Amino acid sequence: MPPATAPTPALVACLCAQWCLTCGAYRSVFDALAAEMPDVRFVWVDIEDEADLVDPIEVENFPTLLIGAGDDVRFFGTVMPHADTLKRMVQTQLEPGVRAAAADPDVQALLTRLQAQ
Repeated sequence: MPPATAPTPALVACLCAQWCLTCGAYRSVFDALAAEMPDVRFVWVDIEDEADLVDPIEVENFPTLLIGAGDDVRFFGTVMPHADTLKRMVQTQLEPGVRAAAADPDVQALLTRLQAQ
């Protein structure tokens, strides 16, 4: 019997841009929550430096979050750049039994690419 594979960890990706002042301030909030939740993989994605990874998705507002659990996109959209908002959003979306969002195929593909990194 083949060995069991470990489940794909939950993933929270923040899609931002270096020139965005809001993103610059938000980075420490994002990193602090990552330290609080070691079982969740947090990824910071600069949409310009990593345009090939993000393409064809057009991110127009910042910060934009992608939250995935396994192969399921749980959330994709812009959020208010506040610590409490981020923490509640991540905790709520990653609770057992939460249904996957109806994901755009490009967003689903981005989740897959991020998980493969």
